[in-house]
Amino acid sequence: MVKSYIIQHTHWDREWYFTTEDAKVLSDQVFTEVLDELETNPKVNFCLDGQSSIVDEYVELNPDKLPLIQKLMAEKRLFVGPWFTQTDALLVDAEAILRNLIIGINDTLNKYGEPMMVGYLPDTFGFNAQLPTLLNQVGIDSFMCWRGLNFEKLVPSPYFIWQGLGDRFVYAMNFPFGYMTGLMTLDAQADIPTFVKSKLDPAIHFLKDHGANEDILIPSGIDQKNIVRSFDRVIEQINKVSEYENMLSDYPTYVNVLKGKKGLPEYKGELREPVYSRVHRSIGSVRSQMKVENFKLEQIILRRIEPLMIIAKKNKITISQGLLQRLWKKVLENQAHDSIGGCVSDNVAEDIFHRIKEAKEIAAGLENLIAKRIADSLGLTPNQVLVFNTDPTPYIGEKKVHIVSRTKNIYFKESEQAVVVKEVFYPERKNIMKLVATGYDYFDEPSYYELDIRVNVDLPAFGYKIIEFSESNQPLEQVSKHKQTQISNSCYTLSFESQELLLETSEGIKIADFLTFVDEANDGDTYDYSPLVGEREQQLSFTDAYVLSDSMKQTLILNGELELPYDLQERAAKQATGKLTYQVQLQLSKGDSPLIEGKFILDNQALSHRLRMKIQVEDPKEMSIAQIQNGFSCNHPDDIPANWEESYVEKPVNLEIFDKSVTVENNFGHVTVFADGVKEYERINDKLLITLMATTGELGKPNLAWRPGRASGDTTNEGHIMMPTPLAQELGENEWTFAFKISTGTFDEMKTAKYAYERLTPSISYQKQALNVFINRLDNKIWPLEEKFDLEKEFSMLGLPRELLVSAIYPSYRKKDAFVVRLANPTKKSVTIDKKILTDVKIVNALEEEIVYTEEIQPYDYITLQMTL
Repeated sequence: MVKSYIIQHTHWDREWYFTTEDAKVLSDQVFTEVLDELETNPKVNFCLDGQSSIVDEYVELNPDKLPLIQKLMAEKRLFVGPWFTQTDALLVDAEAILRNLIIGINDTLNKYGEPMMVGYLPDTFGFNAQLPTLLNQVGIDSFMCWRGLNFEKLVPSPYFIWQGLGDRFVYAMNFPFGYMTGLMTLDAQADIPTFVKSKLDPAIHFLKDHGANEDILIPSGIDQKNIVRSFDRVIEQINKVSEYENMLSDYPTYVNVLKGKKGLPEYKGELREPVYSRVHRSIGSVRSQMKVENFKLEQIILRRIEPLMIIAKKNKITISQGLLQRLWKKVLENQAHDSIGGCVSDNVAEDIFHRIKEAKEIAAGLENLIAKRIADSLGLTPNQVLVFNTDPTPYIGEKKVHIVSRTKNIYFKESEQAVVVKEVFYPERKNIMKLVATGYDYFDEPSYYELDIRVNVDLPAFGYKIIEFSESNQPLEQVSKHKQTQISNSCYTLSFESQELLLETSEGIKIADFLTFVDEANDGDTYDYSPLVGEREQQLSFTDAYVLSDSMKQTLILNGELELPYDLQERAAKQATGKLTYQVQLQLSKGDSPLIEGKFILDNQALSHRLRMKIQVEDPKEMSIAQIQNGFSCNHPDDIPANWEESYVEKPVNLEIFDKSVTVENNFGHVTVFADGVKEYERINDKLLITLMATTGELGKPNLAWRPGRASGDTTNEGHIMMPTPLAQELGENEWTFAFKISTGTFDEMKTAKYAYERLTPSISYQKQALNVFINRLDNKIWPLEEKFDLEKEFSMLGLPRELLVSAIYPSYRKKDAFVVRLANPTKKSVTIDKKILTDVKIVNALEEEIVYTEEIQPYDYITLQMTL
């Protein structure tokens, strides 16, 4: 007999068109009702949406409810976790997804009880192909979702084995009718026969027929929905009229039922098909600066703060793990699907950018504290600079150091080359007060410079080194400007003539019109781009070109302006009072650097348009290889049927998602584009188009060209209103960074992943000086310690082979005097680890639970090591 397992839950967006503070007000009522019902009725249970952050916020308001929450979780009647927030699965870093799980699981264990170990993401807008692998890292072998499945194309059943790019897999459960499949409204409770006949039984029948399933999952809840009282008796009434056997259940119970099934269909790949629900395939370019800032923060934590905290702890500088966790939580709060997607009100967008600001402040403060404590212990003088290397391999090459000096007539003893790339001059100040032993003294403060200087350094692995500068008869080298339109190094020549950029490689490859930028109208909203009928894209032209050069680098600068309609009304009236003012920077390093680094700076003074970077890739087959979370996915545009509206709820446009790089193979080799925080691309003919921004002024609009029917965002629901989002127009200055690599030979996954990793290696330096104690914001309040530590002048604490790829190095969450090293294998081949590396370490999962592991990292997988300090 067919049986349905009905699970009562609430879906909890922490923010959407309402703010997090609004959601707290709602939770005070809804969660209290849930707890009251569970306390008085032992026959029922409830799921609090799989995220611990909302429980934290509720307990902060209602600390007296903590013992009851702990009791109900121990009884397996209240389900919390495993996530900290309901993460997006496409637009954030693999490590961010893992930290969301690690923090969510640890927090739940420490505060409330055993978390719900189910990969529960009921409303996320599609899923990367590596999510099964990521879930496995914390011991989760199941997954539940609403969106992204296509029974005709991907897998024939809502219950299946979903395999990552390697061998890791999860038992996957999809609810094509959404997490509200068995929603019991007050009307439904008042007329259960109608509810069963018109909604519940048809849903069960559909799910039964797609895969000949006998055990059916029925989630019963909706956004911010309160608990249905006496739900056990409601189930009894349902069973009196239903064709099927229905039982009150919970998600872990259903997972165990599914695990007992044999012959489940299998699938490998992403889940982004818009058949039964929208996945918003163009949301990757909405509120683009929010995504860029999120990317920067992820890199700041992973490549700067976490490694510095380990270096600090090894040098007897203790910093609270709570500060690091607070930093991660600020980031994770912004990574819920609505938040990072950008489909939120401007009210919420302001909150998101404020959390970004707070996270940057925490990160900068931590770096400042660590660097100053080490500098104090080393007794650095003002002409010494502490330079860090947070990678576990030695570094030889260029770093940017930040110093304050009374003169630019200086030289660095260890670097033959030193180039000023940015300077600020501070004039002399009269009658300045100074604290001395006897009180205060007054003096004239001399003028000085604040300088960013590129120098060549030789740094030890995962540690620091002191470099020195001295006064000189000659000023530092500065960047010079030249009236020319060509740059070159040993790998490339870039020439700009007649509005066309010609790229030539040292191997004889020539690509004409290599890079252009195009713009077109956007009639969409904060969920989706939508083309405007009759509009054509415009190519951005350039009015000015020149070269900036020094002994280390050459940069080709292109400036331009484009007049275009200010808004959609002007487009209809054929007017043009809007303007884009922009600059492209393409930079080559001297020597044999294989990367062309780029930057696009835009002053946006127009509304509702989409801007894309178009790269000539010399391949008409429209194939591409997208780097995703610890892996690579080969994509080819699908043929979109003319009658797509009959099968899809939105047009299945061929806009793909990538993480850090996308590659196109061609006759001579391949072209790779690296991008920082940009997530969306498309292949058209012999071009690769990467979306930089898609601006809009509406939260949700109905009847878009690519998305017919209702407005996403509830704006056309009964009693709702259209909601303007002027901040999503992203007026003013916007900036994107990227790089290109043109290669002969076959595409190599590991080499590409290593280039993506290495180009993001940070420059971290610190100078202990008294000319300006606000260069680092906390310097003025970090007083020297009385206790002095005897630190090494040059320090290295960890060395790993260059062929290994590091996913993260961070302080242990579970052991006080330990740290974690996670190594990644983003390739289809196993990677062997030298036995010496595994000596005196524990091989653990991401929760730092000891596991049995081989000496190889399996394809598209990880190995996590716990090391003692």
